[in-house]
Amino acid sequence: MRDCRVLSALTFCAVLLGSTGCGGATMPPANTGNTTPAGESYTQQAGAGIETLQKWYQPATGLYAAPTGWWNAANAITVLANYEQVSGDTSYYSVLANTFTAAQRTQANFVNTYYDDDGWWALAWIDAYDVTGQEQYLSMAETIFAAMTGGWDSTCGGGLWWSTARTYKNAIPNELFLAIAAKLANRTTGTASAAYLKWAQQEWTWFKNSGMINAQNLINDGLNSSNPSACTNNGRTTWTYNQGAILGGLVELYRADGDTTLAPQAEAIADAAIATLGQNGVLTEPGKVSGGDVPQFKGIFMRNLMALYVFDQKPSYQAFAESNAKSIVTNDEGPGGEFGGVWQGPFDSGDGTRQTSALDALIAAAAMQ
Repeated sequence: MRDCRVLSALTFCAVLLGSTGCGGATMPPANTGNTTPAGESYTQQAGAGIETLQKWYQPATGLYAAPTGWWNAANAITVLANYEQVSGDTSYYSVLANTFTAAQRTQANFVNTYYDDDGWWALAWIDAYDVTGQEQYLSMAETIFAAMTGGWDSTCGGGLWWSTARTYKNAIPNELFLAIAAKLANRTTGTASAAYLKWAQQEWTWFKNSGMINAQNLINDGLNSSNPSACTNNGRTTWTYNQGAILGGLVELYRADGDTTLAPQAEAIADAAIATLGQNGVLTEPGKVSGGDVPQFKGIFMRNLMALYVFDQKPSYQAFAESNAKSIVTNDEGPGGEFGGVWQGPFDSGDGTRQTSALDALIAAAAMQ
């Protein structure tokens, strides 16, 4: 059941932007003061970009055309919900509803063999619930979370595996598990809320002691579990989304339990990522932006930086969001309103994944104004 006493990051954005109520409240357009170099507000630019995104949408499956894959489609649904929350536009409620039905023909209850994929869909339906108030979306997130708990065991002292094959314990499924558990704790009541909070606290206790957060306050990709009782940081790539997903989880956990150590930890990770992975104020990936996954990563960081900014109002985060949004619309826009994967430019190619990632940055800039 919806608990209006606890605000999600985007519902909190709604309050900052002047709306009233809880859930699907109508908001005035965000970012009426700051504009892109073309003279449009970031909200207007995001709206145009959403229209372009939907040209890749396939109503029969509820997904997006290749190379946009299953987990990327979940992020696209999140972007639609976040755009609607920030802009007050309800035009895409029907898309949320269609994907909710149609995509389950591909995977029942949105669950496959990868726990991180499951997590992206759970977060998407929580965001859909926040903006529409439709209980079926929150219920689905709970169903997905229940499936994810099956990935936790005692190897490395705890934590989720990446997949049901149980060959790799890594950062992203655990960051998502933390965020989902904390969000569900904040959107349910009674014993259910208490159980979700317990999972969130257990996950964070394990994660912060796992060794994946390195001495530079960046998160490496995962763990070496050759010795299952003493796993170590594997030193792999510090992808931008690993620095991002944790931010939203820590903010949400703070809202649930008031642990004052969480915000400084989130800020330390965000600051390290901006300093290390930003070039001239624009976010860059530490590896090549190619394949079906990597083009999605930067947007996830910006989305979660938005959640942290809503919480702490740190000016440097607003400035970073605006710098990225301006670079995207100035240097990385191709034909037909498509955005590429390299935000400094030049435009490389367009697809639903690249579009969604850039939209995350534009929505973040709008929400932070």
